[in-house]
Amino acid sequence: MPFHVVQRGHNKGACFLSDRDRFRYLDEITLLARTHAVSVHAYVLMTNHVHLLATPADPDGVSTLMRFLGLRYVSYFNRTHARTGSLWEGRPYVCLVDADSYLLTCHRYIEENPVRAGMVPGPGDYRWSSFRANAWGAPDALVRPHPVVESLGESLQERCSSYRDLFKGELGASKLAELRKATRGGFALGTTAFKEQVSTTLLQRVSRLGSGRRKK
Repeated sequence: MPFHVVQRGHNKGACFLSDRDRFRYLDEITLLARTHAVSVHAYVLMTNHVHLLATPADPDGVSTLMRFLGLRYVSYFNRTHARTGSLWEGRPYVCLVDADSYLLTCHRYIEENPVRAGMVPGPGDYRWSSFRANAWGAPDALVRPHPVVESLGESLQERCSSYRDLFKGELGASKLAELRKATRGGFALGTTAFKEQVSTTLLQRVSRLGSGRRKK
């Protein structure tokens, strides 16, 4: 089951100060993803936060990956930039994603981040994301396509063409809001049936309560 993961810099501070930092982060996460059997489908490295879409082979795979990644990258970052203390704002935000109905939406949300931030005119113009790998087939050691993405075409060329078509038009405001609420709240992102299934399996609430006071 895929997870959407967001990790932010402490107090909105930068977690990348140079291209060297970004290359180091990608090297570390590529190694650790293989070590802990986590398939990363999409990512973007922003100035002060990171988005990942990943499927672990083990239920604790994502949390283990992020823990070791934090230790290794923060150690490098502090040593390189002569600083001490925390780099990240506590634990990452993590939510389960319904692959059948929301995986491709999550792909768009992640890879269009630099566009929404006004950094580039299109997702292909941003170097530090998975878009070029998913949309053009560019080599990227970190990216492992999810079966939903692989089903977009029989050949790599067909798949990439269909993937680029997903980015035509804008991602609706309601989809953006839904995805952000689920991620920040640690809830499941998917259909009602998906949320009910996850809730039954995990024996915990996986969606927001309705507004207003709860009845006693």
